[in-house]
Amino acid sequence: MNFEYFWRQQDDIPAGMGYPLFGAAHLLSVGIALCLVVLLICGIRKLEDKQQRRVMSVLPILMVLLEIFKDAFLVRAGRFGIGYLPLHVCSIGIFIFLLREFLPWDRAKEIFGEIAFVLIMPASIAALLFADWTIYYPVLNFMNLYSYVWHGALVLYPALLMARGDVKPSIRHIHYVLLFFCVVVPAIYAFDKRFGCNYFFVNWPVPNSPLSWMESFMGNPGYLVGYGGLTLAVILMVYLWGYLMFFKKKSKVEKKTYDAESKKPVIKASICNGEQVAGFQDIHTGAFEEVMLIRDSEDLFRFKDEYGISGEIEKIY
Repeated sequence: MNFEYFWRQQDDIPAGMGYPLFGAAHLLSVGIALCLVVLLICGIRKLEDKQQRRVMSVLPILMVLLEIFKDAFLVRAGRFGIGYLPLHVCSIGIFIFLLREFLPWDRAKEIFGEIAFVLIMPASIAALLFADWTIYYPVLNFMNLYSYVWHGALVLYPALLMARGDVKPSIRHIHYVLLFFCVVVPAIYAFDKRFGCNYFFVNWPVPNSPLSWMESFMGNPGYLVGYGGLTLAVILMVYLWGYLMFFKKKSKVEKKTYDAESKKPVIKASICNGEQVAGFQDIHTGAFEEVMLIRDSEDLFRFKDEYGISGEIEKIY
């Protein structure tokens, strides 16, 4: 194994040291990254709900620390520059995850959870498939390995939201994603034009990607029209997947109702043994009505699904 270029940035590596897109090394790396994501999801879902929520809170913080470590490496190498700011759609995922995790309002969690699943996760999968770093870095290089770990983490968090039932994508919420684009894309485009960067790939397309194929016959900036159409198509496909995953499953579950004006859903947890029971608490008297025992995230998802509850459920003791 040759570690000579492990701690080198692309400008300090001789040309031709990279590896081909869709070659054995690239496909194996993508496969390993996605397999690790699946294994982590399976492992995390076996934890108790409280532990799962703790993991969900820690993940965005770990990603911030990982980004800081990468930037520290680039500063030490004398190669940190304006092109390494966290302004790509994937990098903005850090802020989306943090807002979803730590804002206290259920609507905010719903909005940023939807954006994370519908936009950040597909964009990160696309980044893995059409990796723009393989032509610069050898396999045994920090920036190469970091890129797979980073984008894998960007897939992991939204996938966990889906697995836990914390996000239920609905085409009725597409305005969340469209509003995000309306706010962020013009600012990124102006920044790119002013400083000659390529965040969101709006100045030039990634080589050997669908965007470069569009550029071949639509020109530049003509490919941006196709870029927008492709983005919308992917978003609609994710919503279709969400429909197949959640709404068909939902139709098979016997729906129940509760009086939302006089009762609120709560999880009653025992201080002694940690046992958790889902039910409803009378808003006026505080009386608790037990519904079902919560043993894991699947039970919690079923309770929320049966009664049409979204967002976090208050815990009482």
